[in-house]
Amino acid sequence: MARVTDALTVDRSYKVLRVRGQVQAVGYRPFVWQCAHALGLAGDVANDGEGVLVRVAGPFEALDRFEARLRHEAPPLARVFSVEVVDTAPFACGEDFAIARSGGGAVATGIVPDAATCPACRAELRDPADRRHGYAFGNCTHCGPRLSIMSALPYDRARTSMADFALCEPCAREYADPADRRFHAQPIACPACGPRLELTGEGKGAPDPLARSVDLLRKGRIVAIKGLGGYHLACLATDAEAVAKLRTRKARDAKPFAVMVPSLTAARELCEVSDEAAQALESPAAPVVLLPLRRDGPALPEAVAPGQDHLGLLLPYTPLHHLLMDALQAPLVMTSGNRSDEPQVTDDGEAHAKLAGIADSWLSHDRAIVNRIDDSVMAFDARGPVVLRRARGLAPDPILLPETLAAPMPILAMGGELKATFCLLRGREAVLSPHIGDLEDAVARADYRRMLDLFCDLYAFTPGAIAVDGHPDYASTRIGRALAQERGLPLVTVDHHHAHLAACLAENGIEAGETLTALVCDGLGLGGDGTLWGGEVLRGGYGWAERTGALPAVALPGGAAAMKQPWRNLLAHLLHAFGDAWAEAVPVLAERVPAGPSRQVLQRIIAQGLNSPVCSSGGRLFDAVAAALDLCGPSISYEGEAAMALEAAARPFVTGETGYAFALTHDAAGLARLDFAHLWRALARDLGAGVPGGMIAARFHLGLADALVALAGAGEASLSHGRVALSGGVFNNRILREAVAQRVEDAGAVPLVHRRVPAGDGGLSLGQVAVAAARLDGD
Repeated sequence: MARVTDALTVDRSYKVLRVRGQVQAVGYRPFVWQCAHALGLAGDVANDGEGVLVRVAGPFEALDRFEARLRHEAPPLARVFSVEVVDTAPFACGEDFAIARSGGGAVATGIVPDAATCPACRAELRDPADRRHGYAFGNCTHCGPRLSIMSALPYDRARTSMADFALCEPCAREYADPADRRFHAQPIACPACGPRLELTGEGKGAPDPLARSVDLLRKGRIVAIKGLGGYHLACLATDAEAVAKLRTRKARDAKPFAVMVPSLTAARELCEVSDEAAQALESPAAPVVLLPLRRDGPALPEAVAPGQDHLGLLLPYTPLHHLLMDALQAPLVMTSGNRSDEPQVTDDGEAHAKLAGIADSWLSHDRAIVNRIDDSVMAFDARGPVVLRRARGLAPDPILLPETLAAPMPILAMGGELKATFCLLRGREAVLSPHIGDLEDAVARADYRRMLDLFCDLYAFTPGAIAVDGHPDYASTRIGRALAQERGLPLVTVDHHHAHLAACLAENGIEAGETLTALVCDGLGLGGDGTLWGGEVLRGGYGWAERTGALPAVALPGGAAAMKQPWRNLLAHLLHAFGDAWAEAVPVLAERVPAGPSRQVLQRIIAQGLNSPVCSSGGRLFDAVAAALDLCGPSISYEGEAAMALEAAARPFVTGETGYAFALTHDAAGLARLDFAHLWRALARDLGAGVPGGMIAARFHLGLADALVALAGAGEASLSHGRVALSGGVFNNRILREAVAQRVEDAGAVPLVHRRVPAGDGGLSLGQVAVAAARLDGD
């Protein structure tokens, strides 16, 4: 006891501070160390399961300044949620400030997303005098791999795929020096001790794998490149023959390819890049950003993004990418390393097996990818960013929910079937997994299960309840039900479109207990009445929602086949609008529906209700209009192809146009519905009069925006002074999203849109945990 008393200084003040948030693997401890040394403070700082624990002693005024710096300053990748004073009692310490060993305890800190190469590491990469000059795996605490190499928390080198690489003496010194930006940078490496490149396939055994890969790309070859979270397939984007070859080999008929460009200057040569978009491209997340193509810029081959007026661009985000781009100084197609519709490959052996016949060469390395992570995809509109796919660089950064929605217990939400994610909710922190893919695919299902187990292990997460989609046949629902039954946990079933509504409210910080209106438009999901929905007006909040309006319930002839063949939806819509005399009512549109036995069979099965469930789908309406304008072939090759073609055709004609009129009616149950007969007649008249298809597409978009806002207000005297949430994958359409938001504002209400979480099914799991938290708290 005497020794402890001797170590206490009477003129000191003392604080023990708990820092919570994304504060591990981001250089936060050396930041604290530097702050303490600058202010002459004593004590120590350590990582533990809850975040960062700081014990500090010194003059009272210096302690206050120190605490303020912890609250308001942080390293680039850190996100500080809270700094709490947990104790002010004196403790024994010397005169110095130290960085202590990581502690244990229940895991409450977060996993930091992988981050693009920082400016300092880029400078070293290009500095001939630096020992990491030209090295493809340089990183520091401000950048580099995180989730992709992590197998457990706390985040230490031994728990990553870097454990197999023993540090050389210079790297060990940097790693141990709190004043160095590589202090405890777990992936730290250099040419002497770190991962190394290897080229196989054509060019195998080349003494310089990178230089040989550049040569192969210039010659029109396809190279599989191992990145942070998986393999990409690359070819010169300016080489029409190479792009066509990649499409043929990958069996990817029309879906646009992402393109990596050497610099922001190169991006601006191809596309219109706003200041916000530039910041996103150069951010640590380094997502693919959908940008408008320049009309006066150099043209890439049409096969890069067939029929599109936007291009998905990304900048180099690893040292390897920077080296490739520096050498090539040309745009590269950089698409997921997989066969069409399969998940991106990560394992080296799997890459050779699955990409055989697609790639000519494989540029790989010996650092294992522990966790598959796709590229994130973003877009921008006049109001800000829109996340289309939340993955590398963005996930699993948590969404902080309102205080009134803090979970009464840990909740696991299983998400949907397509664009699957899951979500862990603990307190106010909702941790969404990265985009996993479509669970109809067996490989994606296996990946979903593996990543779910991993996240529960990483976060030491034991759910107290499980939330699932209402569709009993979704793989995510089946997995969730089985898990709840096995563990004896409460199961919360959340209607698909209620989850969309709740996701939009949650990311916009809407408090529990608030009631508002939502427009939810997507492809389809199981509704609360057991039928398929896809274009709904909902009134409610987190705990409940009721449908007050909807698009017409139109048949899906052939079921799933209607999602692949847009003309089927055109036939179904015309039959719904005009009955059996549809061909006589709009003969010009009848020409867009294949004649013969197929048409007759479909009419018959629709009439008999055979394999033709009805659905109020916004997505299928877009398909029908695209088919009417002949903007897609008899079949589409990827989800959203017809709708994207329709949006691209409409964009040049939107300004100054007036939308088609839609009628508002009520069904037998008294539910407000839209009637599309006026739309089809007007569209047919314009088509017959030779009006350009793009102008017709613009009038459709604007008319639908008018109709949706009218439908949203049909059950109330006015939308004024309220909020209207816009959710569902159809609102990925920029023209519709902006037009509806503007009309909502014109009506005196506030539109709420998705900015951080996808409006489509990638955001369902967030909505599910929010609904479950509200319901369980109510219980």
